[in-house]
Amino acid sequence: MGRADHETPGQIAEHDDGQDSAPLRVDAERNRERILDAARRVFAAEGIEVSMSAVARAAGVGVATLFRRFPTREDLLDAVFADTMRGYVEAAEIAEADPDPWNGFTGYIRAVCSMQVANRGFADVLTMTFPAAAHLEEHRARAYEGFLRLIDAAKAAGKLRPDFADQDMVVLLMANAGVITAAGATAPDSSARLVAYLIQAFTAPQSATLPPPPDPDALAHAMLGLDCAGNEKSE
Repeated sequence: MGRADHETPGQIAEHDDGQDSAPLRVDAERNRERILDAARRVFAAEGIEVSMSAVARAAGVGVATLFRRFPTREDLLDAVFADTMRGYVEAAEIAEADPDPWNGFTGYIRAVCSMQVANRGFADVLTMTFPAAAHLEEHRARAYEGFLRLIDAAKAAGKLRPDFADQDMVVLLMANAGVITAAGATAPDSSARLVAYLIQAFTAPQSATLPPPPDPDALAHAMLGLDCAGNEKSE
């Protein structure tokens, strides 16, 4: 379809030479907010693999308009999950501030898994990496660094099994995301049950040792599971 099939004349004029007037800039910002609001709803309900055209329909704009605001899926994800990722970092900071290292460690796990339950899109985001989404990955790195410190503190306190590896958190989040997708609203307590089981498995002492953790590079490759650029501009 051509551009005119997707947009109103005012939206098309917004990009014509010499037509970048204040009213059109306001209209452009309004469209951007409509897209973000729609993407938050759609991603939360259906996950981040939903098509960009579905987001555009939910926002009531043309696909061409969406791609002008957000040229790739990663650009959209970066904007949509900015606040949620800040909450992810804050959860790690709150956990580190807990005077009880084990309570901080387990509280962080429960908090993040609860965030996954509340937003299916976020459940996906936590188990994938998006190299082009700079802000999203910056927040992920900050939370990860805090989690490494939580691991060290919980082990030093003798509460966390010594063979726990940071890769185990990624596996936990992947497992929880799968449970959330499978159970949905029909069995909402399934996630809490899984998390409780795994926290018990993390507790020291344990009589049996674990198999080696996944190779970090292989696990990172597994998290690159979504083609964020997409091929929908011609829709």
